[in-house]
Amino acid sequence: MPRGRLLAAAVGFAMVIVLGSPFVGALRAAIASAFPGHVRAIIGGAVAVAIAAALVTALARIRDRRRLRYLALGIALVAGALFARVLSSGDPNTDVVEDFHFVEYGILTLLFYLAWRPIDDVTVLVLPVFAGLLVGTLDEWFQWFIPSRVGELRDVLLDGAAAACGLLFSIGVDPPARFTLALGRGSAIRIGAMAVILTLVLALFVQAAFLGQDVRDPAVGVFRSRYTAAELQSAARERSERWHAAPPAAAGRVSREDQYVAEALWHVRRRNEATAAGDVFAAWRENRILETFFAPVLDPPGYIGPAGFRWPAEQRVDIERRAQDDGRLYRSAAEPYRIFVWPKSTFWMAIALVIAVTGVLGVAADRRSRRPPS
Repeated sequence: MPRGRLLAAAVGFAMVIVLGSPFVGALRAAIASAFPGHVRAIIGGAVAVAIAAALVTALARIRDRRRLRYLALGIALVAGALFARVLSSGDPNTDVVEDFHFVEYGILTLLFYLAWRPIDDVTVLVLPVFAGLLVGTLDEWFQWFIPSRVGELRDVLLDGAAAACGLLFSIGVDPPARFTLALGRGSAIRIGAMAVILTLVLALFVQAAFLGQDVRDPAVGVFRSRYTAAELQSAARERSERWHAAPPAAAGRVSREDQYVAEALWHVRRRNEATAAGDVFAAWRENRILETFFAPVLDPPGYIGPAGFRWPAEQRVDIERRAQDDGRLYRSAAEPYRIFVWPKSTFWMAIALVIAVTGVLGVAADRRSRRPPS
C-alpha cells in the first residue's frame, strides 16, 4: 500500500479511537445487559483472540532476520503483560477493558510505523510512539469533556506503553530494510516538531483537567478545585438562576460535561462515604462544602439527581451536633484523581522552556546531519 494511504489509514483509525470514545461505555453496558456477569470473560476473550490472531499472522510472515523478529515479538508480549500488571487499577472489570488499549493502540502504532517505514533511521522508531501518545492524550482529553467517560493521565501512560509494545510488534512483523541510529536529513526536525506538538497538547490537557488550587474557608476547611472560591460562588449563582428558569435536560452521550456539577458530586460521594463509615466530622465538613460552594447541586433539577442530595433537616441537625469541632483543620480528599496546585504562570513557563529547548536541539541536530562528512 502506498505510504500516503497508510498514513491516511493511521489518521483515520486515530479519529475512530478518539471520536468513538463516547460509545465505548454504551457498548460495555449493552454487553453487560445482554450477558450479565460475563463482561470480563467476553472482553478478555476478545482481547486474547485478537492478540493470538496478530501473533499467528506475524509468525507466519517471518522468512528472514528470524532472530530479530522473534525477539521483537517475544519482548512485545512480555512487556505488554508487565505493563498491564504494573498499570493495573486493581479493579478486574476496569483492567480487562483497559487491556483492550493494547489492541487498539497496537494497531494504531503498526499503521503509523508502516507509513514511516521508508525512513531508514531512528525516526521510524520514535514517531510511531509519539503518534500513539498524541492520540492517547487527545482521546483522554475528549473523554474528560463528555459526561459518560473520564479522562486520566494514567490512561495516557497506558496508551504510551501500548504504543511501545505495538512498535516492538511492528518490528517483528516488518523490520526496516536498513537502519541506523544516526539521524538523516530532516529527521531531527520531524522528531522535534512531533515532540513540541505532543508537549503542547499534553500541557493543554493537564491545564484543563488537573491544574487547580486549594480553596480555604474557616467554616469548612480546605479542598482542592479547578476553580477559585470566587469562581465557585459565581458558578453557584449562575446555575441557580439558569436552572430555575430552565432545568437542564438529560446529558447526551456526546455533550459537554458540567465540570462544576462533577466537582459537586465528588463531595456528595465523599460525604456519603464518611456518613456510612461513621466519620461525622468529615461528613459534616463535606456537607458544609456543598452548602457553601455547591448549593444548587443539593437540590438539582432534571437528570442530575431526581431525589436530590440535601440532607433532611433532622439528619443535618443530628450530625452537626455530633461533629465536634476540636480545632482540627479539615482537608478534603474528595477529588477522585490528583489536582496539582501549580501556578499556571509557572507551569506555562516550564512548558515554554521545554518547547524552546526541544526546538533548539532539533534544529542543531538537523544542521549536524546536513554537514558533509569530513
